[in-house]
Amino acid sequence: MQLPVQSQSTIYAEPWEPGAGPEDLVAVAQAVEDAGFDYLASCDHIAVPRRLAPAMSTVWYDPVATLAYLAGVTERVRLLSHVAIVALRHPLVTAKQYATLDHLSGGRLVLGVGAGHVREEFEALGVDFGRRGALLDEAIDALRAALGPQEFPEHHGKSYDFEGLGQRPRPAQTRVPLWVGGSSPAAVRRAALKADGWLPQGDPRDRLPAQIARLRELRAQAGVTEPLTVNAIAEPLYVGTPCWDVGRRTLSGAPEALAESLNAYPAMGVHVIQVRFRCRSRTELTDQIAAFGAEVAPRLD
Repeated sequence: MQLPVQSQSTIYAEPWEPGAGPEDLVAVAQAVEDAGFDYLASCDHIAVPRRLAPAMSTVWYDPVATLAYLAGVTERVRLLSHVAIVALRHPLVTAKQYATLDHLSGGRLVLGVGAGHVREEFEALGVDFGRRGALLDEAIDALRAALGPQEFPEHHGKSYDFEGLGQRPRPAQTRVPLWVGGSSPAAVRRAALKADGWLPQGDPRDRLPAQIARLRELRAQAGVTEPLTVNAIAEPLYVGTPCWDVGRRTLSGAPEALAESLNAYPAMGVHVIQVRFRCRSRTELTDQIAAFGAEVAPRLD
């Protein structure tokens, strides 16, 4: 699941989150681990322009610092950047940060990357917003080299060029999983041809089968035979019968009913379901996480 508190867009943040802090993140991360979840995730924005602040807010914790902090209070759960806007930074900077995170966490990193969408953020950092797709494509190739086993990685491209520069510590994993986020045709193609996994952004259930079929088609055409981890973001959830208005799109009810609904995802070819719980407090959230892990997850295919 995506962590609360660390990003507070009005699209999904709950009213209790603006008053929350590090101790709440720790409690949620530990609840996620105790409940048997696969990963916890943190977002990435460096600076939000005034025109977007009312919707996005300006609360966006740095993902490397956040995931490293939570790595120290957990032992098993994977640590996902969902998603890192890697074109905003030189690949050697990104590699240094995330290789260190993987090293310190004992090999728990999943590097999720995306193109970004905030023009002013790119302009302030001197990065061409119009080239963000091309920059991301090359950054993925450069990161494959820089996060690989070689102490002195090498990459020669149009935007990034390096060799003979050593970086240690190396990642604990031989190959850091790299997932691409986004649902545009360009993002789907990028995920199909360059990634180990796909992170859709906002695709409803009825759009997923066509997107997954397209992923498979592109990989088959390119002769890519390695497995691809397909994610999906489920509707908001509430385990049990709520006594408050959780919104009309929220799935709520008995564990059996929730599991039956969520099992539509693996039937489509989805491997990992990212979930979010409606809640009025940190305690209600951790209770929901525990209930899902104990009563819903065992019923999933």
